[in-house]
Amino acid sequence: MSENTSFVLHGILDAKFEPRPIPEINDDEVLVSIKKTGICGSDVHYLVHGRIADFVVNKPMVLGHESSGVIAKVGSKVKTLQVGQRVALEPGQTCRTCDACKAGSYELCPDIIFAATPPYDGTLGRFYRIPADLAYPLPDNLTLEDGAMMEPLSVAVHALANLGKVRANQTVAVFGAGPVGLLTLAVAKAFGAKRIISVDIIQARLDFAKKYAATDIYMPSKKNHDESNMAYSRRNAVEMKQKLGLADRGANGVDIVLDASGAEVSIQTSIFLAKEGGTFIQVGMGNAEVTIPITHALGKQLTIKGSFRYGPGDYPTAISLVAQGKIDLKPLVTHRFPFDDAVAAFDVTRFGKSPDGKGAIKVIISGPDVSINDY
Repeated sequence: MSENTSFVLHGILDAKFEPRPIPEINDDEVLVSIKKTGICGSDVHYLVHGRIADFVVNKPMVLGHESSGVIAKVGSKVKTLQVGQRVALEPGQTCRTCDACKAGSYELCPDIIFAATPPYDGTLGRFYRIPADLAYPLPDNLTLEDGAMMEPLSVAVHALANLGKVRANQTVAVFGAGPVGLLTLAVAKAFGAKRIISVDIIQARLDFAKKYAATDIYMPSKKNHDESNMAYSRRNAVEMKQKLGLADRGANGVDIVLDASGAEVSIQTSIFLAKEGGTFIQVGMGNAEVTIPITHALGKQLTIKGSFRYGPGDYPTAISLVAQGKIDLKPLVTHRFPFDDAVAAFDVTRFGKSPDGKGAIKVIISGPDVSINDY
């Protein structure tokens, strides 16, 4: 192929197909023929708003970063990969020399080149260039769709296993039952948590969570008209504890609460819910500023952590969990589209359902000339 057809964002709600040159690789890189790409909420946010916080789309940018593919070319110094090998792509190239990289927290590298984060192009094309050590071979029992799903699964692994240090016999509550929230439930189950509570405001999502990985589900009551967010969140936590038999301390307390929604009331409720000495982890992105019950957090001596993307060991852990059968990614893929229908695929993700009314969890776009049935 002499052309790298790509799906390019030009402006708000303005994305189109266009030819791009095939990337030239360096000695330590590989060229990957992209086969499957999942649509992330950040992709949709850039499409609809043209920016996320300080990351602004000022020039045309290829979308996509949740991808898998087949090695098409290897650099002269690459000894661990070969042409034809199926791989999952970790889409963030770091400097490897800053304090964060040297300390083993390369996700905090200030100079990271992250796919589909301005000004860097993403993976929704025919080919993508990447350092060889960020292309992870897929075991024979995993599909290319599994490979694309390793990106959001690694987010969940990083948050709950790496930062949260989840272990067997703990109780974990997760606010938000979108893709990352569901995958966090799955990680909790894989690591042996005894109770796994999914919280959401949409019953269909809760029903799926219960079938997928949750031991308990909870839908918060409605907020009263004259009730502040903080008062509502405090009441919500009390009602949740009463209904589910949860305590403020001891074996019946919630050891780890993770918010994957970004909603202020979910964050507040999480802090009220966590047991004394427990851990709260924020992984969902919502409003840039929220009000939290900080004195309550201090009084319970909570550990509060923000979780950003993924770091060393998260991709290998994610691949291993799926390869061992501890996590099944297939139920999360609700819609599949050929490359030429990328616009329709983004619409389904954007509106949360397809025209037939089927709810969307994860939407997968196949690479150019790749069948949606070729997993």
